[in-house]
Amino acid sequence: MSTTTRLDKDEQGKSIDQKLYRSMIGLLLYLTASRPDILFSVCLCARFQASPKESHLHTVKRIFKYLAYTPSLGLWYPRNSSFDLQTYSDANFGGYKVDRKSTSGTFLGNMLISWFSKKQNWVALSSTETEYIATVSCCAQVMWMKQQLLDYGFSFDKVPIMCDNTSAICLGKNLVHHSRTKHIDIRYHFIKDHIEKCDIELVFVPTQDQITDIFTKPLDE
Repeated sequence: MSTTTRLDKDEQGKSIDQKLYRSMIGLLLYLTASRPDILFSVCLCARFQASPKESHLHTVKRIFKYLAYTPSLGLWYPRNSSFDLQTYSDANFGGYKVDRKSTSGTFLGNMLISWFSKKQNWVALSSTETEYIATVSCCAQVMWMKQQLLDYGFSFDKVPIMCDNTSAICLGKNLVHHSRTKHIDIRYHFIKDHIEKCDIELVFVPTQDQITDIFTKPLDE
């Protein structure tokens, strides 16, 4: 997807065959199981299935064109890789043009075992709030993954969650900062308990090394 693309409902645009558009989106969603590089673009286009326009169809065709020229890209799991559990969490503040809701993305596992790109359910008031709630969602995924791995005899402590927002990290570690975020639902503050129990740890990562950007915004080549 072009970095300048900002899709909206395009109510003045020309309508297209809804069945065709939905079938194309369905095929692409199936493919995201092995091609996470198209996940953000496909999920964004999927939001307009109720009333697709020509502008949306052009964007979907661009994804197909990209796939046609990159048939060799895919996931790689070498047998000699280290078995470490680390996660990356990121969010795009107010990135969705229609309702200004943010998009959050999570990359879980050193060899990419779980990932998602999702529009948040509320309008965040700051980038800190957006990143913080995305990190909490990542924490919940980590706790689920740790429980699954226990069945195979693997136990992990202090699983690092990489975040490029220092304010969100401070918010998770220090309850004093919570007085400034009383509008955030209390259920999102459970991350501090898991930090104190050494289940996870929040680690700062520079923006240029934040690989989860691919799930939150269109990137250039």
